[in-house]
Amino acid sequence: METTIATQKITVPVTGMSCAACAVSVESMLKHTAGVADAGVNYANQSVYIDYYPKATNLPALDQVLQGIGYGLIIQEDQDDAIAEQDHIRQEHYQELKTNTIRTGILTVPIVIIGMFFMDQSNLYNYIMLVLTLPVLAFFGKDFFINAWKQATHGKANMDTLVALSTGVAFIFSSFNTFFPKFWHARGLHPHVYFEAAAVIIFFILLGKLMEERAKSNTSDALKKLIGLQPKTVRVIRDGVEAEMNIKEVRSGDEIVIRSGEKIPVDGKVVSGSSFVDESLMTGEPIPAEKKAGDPVFAGTINQNGSFSFIAEKVGKNTVLAQIIKTVQAAQGSKAPVQRLVDKIAGIFVPVVIGIAILTFVAWIFLGGENAITHALLAAVSVLVIACPCALGLATPTAMMVGVGKGAENNILIRDAESLEKAYKVDTVILDKTGTLTEGHPKVTDWVWAGGVESQDSRKAAVKALESRSEHPLAQAVVNELSGLRQIDVEQFESVTGSGIRGTVNAETYLIGTFSFLEKEGIILDDTLKNQSRNLRNQAKTVIGVAASGKHIALIAIADQLKVTSAEAVSKLQKQGIEVFMLTGDNAQTAAAVAKEVGIQEYRAELKPDDKMQFIKKLQSEGKIVAMVGDGINDSQAMAQADVSVAMGKGSDIAMDVAKMTLITSDLLALPKALKLSRKTVITIRQNLFWAFIYNVIGIPVAAGILYPFNGFLLDPMIAGGAMALSSVSVVLNSLRLKGLRL
Repeated sequence: METTIATQKITVPVTGMSCAACAVSVESMLKHTAGVADAGVNYANQSVYIDYYPKATNLPALDQVLQGIGYGLIIQEDQDDAIAEQDHIRQEHYQELKTNTIRTGILTVPIVIIGMFFMDQSNLYNYIMLVLTLPVLAFFGKDFFINAWKQATHGKANMDTLVALSTGVAFIFSSFNTFFPKFWHARGLHPHVYFEAAAVIIFFILLGKLMEERAKSNTSDALKKLIGLQPKTVRVIRDGVEAEMNIKEVRSGDEIVIRSGEKIPVDGKVVSGSSFVDESLMTGEPIPAEKKAGDPVFAGTINQNGSFSFIAEKVGKNTVLAQIIKTVQAAQGSKAPVQRLVDKIAGIFVPVVIGIAILTFVAWIFLGGENAITHALLAAVSVLVIACPCALGLATPTAMMVGVGKGAENNILIRDAESLEKAYKVDTVILDKTGTLTEGHPKVTDWVWAGGVESQDSRKAAVKALESRSEHPLAQAVVNELSGLRQIDVEQFESVTGSGIRGTVNAETYLIGTFSFLEKEGIILDDTLKNQSRNLRNQAKTVIGVAASGKHIALIAIADQLKVTSAEAVSKLQKQGIEVFMLTGDNAQTAAAVAKEVGIQEYRAELKPDDKMQFIKKLQSEGKIVAMVGDGINDSQAMAQADVSVAMGKGSDIAMDVAKMTLITSDLLALPKALKLSRKTVITIRQNLFWAFIYNVIGIPVAAGILYPFNGFLLDPMIAGGAMALSSVSVVLNSLRLKGLRL
């Protein structure tokens, strides 16, 4: 009957999730709650998508359900307020985790020293270790026990369960041996304690969680910055009256007024006025686009000069900016395959270890002879202690820490395990043009004078004086080129929109602009300069003509120049067997010239952000593993869709926040190095995980006493604790090998 009733779909922030297994628990619990049609957890963004029947349940009720297993929903009417509250809670959790990790480390150091050097000298040392270990478990590690209990009450288990069980048993067993050592002395055995094992386990797991939280701390920044591109208020003309109102009140069809320097709030079409608008959000191109009546404008873009009004066409969630935000938010929710594997195995591993410990105890009770109880207890404890998850907890973060450090030495920032897992499989690289292959800002490349004249400083000074008055974006490139010349006075100045400028300097009239503008003004174009102009345009350069006293005297070529290492970087990628594409919002002629110069065979031009994303989807549907390299907001949608996203370090903050990797120097040669580093790091992570698992596969049966019938060997819990420590050390040492890697 419910299926005939409309459902409500909403995305809500979640609190309390600390691992992928937590996300699974939240999702599973909601899916099995009455009134919920579907649910999907986005672990990276700490949020959950819920499709529910409002007549059957509501958000407060679902919040109560989740609180029963240690999680919760942040319920706010305004999504921005919910994100702000979630960010505040996350920061508080990070600071608490950091404090607990530091204090645990301070207490653990003396425990380990006593355990290593003063273990058997006096029972007094056991009391000292007990006193030091108690706050580690009861205060700084209490969340492991609380979460493990909540999971257990719902028939579930995760890494917290294993941590709580192993440390709890080790502490209780050690406390018993500290208070009642005669129990073991009477049976001819030494009462060993394992306080150091319990403390070290808590410290290492807290350290691993701290590293994970630090890596995830900026995952929401990209979304907040994207949302920040939209102004809160806007000036709207209704019934002939201009009034300022909240952006949420804007409706399709409203006339909106935009002044110099303001952000455009919604998508629409210009109806009056003209200006230049920075549309790098949409196209990635550094040169602002001229806007006049009939031209489209987009939310989040920035008006440069002049003012205009436009009619709103798409508002709220329908704008291009809103769609980019939605895409980035969805794509950031992907989970690292390695961590999913660890959590899945842990979910099975925990009950299996408990079962083995119980079976071990029972088997020794029946088969252990006169020392059955002693052997049964020691073997069961050995199983639980040797099955410590330290190696599992350290496998990924230690390799990540060393790999990230190695990357930083080579101008490469790596964000998470997911990108590492996929980067070594990359077979297709997508390169943005502007700011990735090119410098990202226009420069004067050629200055050609009629008649082959080499230098005309007085003429250049006049051009500089006039261009410094111009509002055209290319004018600044000319001014920068002539920055060393003295500034002279302009006697008369006039800007001809869309064509050029006219002015008088030193009683001489100058015209600067397009060749068609010069011709309209009656200038006869110089044949040599016309030929040069065609050649320069074929090289994807913008050409400006200069006339003085009625004569065509020069041309200026301006272009966004290629970075010196771009062609070499493309060549290295291709030699690694990687297919390279270039996607750009620029025109086809410029794209073709750039692609040819850097050696790229496949390119696409005049693409909007969504076009780039769709192209990547198409490649992925063909089985390609795609890496997207970009530097601008316009690339963020495609980067979020790609299997691996790489940002150029001098690009926008949005691109770098979305990216899983950032090349700090903007030198594209760092990209082949990044792919090699990723390959080596993920291999190390897998080696660590293999050792962590194989250690348990071998160690647990030995601890259970499988060798006793053959050679009389029964593993002492003390040795089990040492083996546990050795497994952790081996993982760390293997990760440290990455420091010697040559990229």
